[in-house]
Amino acid sequence: MIEAILAAAAATPTPTPTVDPNLVTPGPVGFVIVAVVVVFAALLIWDMQRRIRRVRYREEVRAELDAEEAAQGGAADGEGDAGAPKS
Repeated sequence: MIEAILAAAAATPTPTPTVDPNLVTPGPVGFVIVAVVVVFAALLIWDMQRRIRRVRYREEVRAELDAEEAAQGGAADGEGDAGAPKS
């Protein structure tokens, strides 16, 4: 029984490739498609960085304006204008 299994295992043929490896490569069309995807991804990353930077700068400006308003509001409170609406 063991001899039959060993004989069957040793007798299996190795497969030979039936397809030409040069025919299954992506070729120039595949390269162009990948290049377009890479350029598109790079442009998206560049645009997203620009948008994030813009939002961050706006937040910094808002924080500075809020700090200035708070400083001016503190000076106005010291003068007795605490109940008056600010313009």
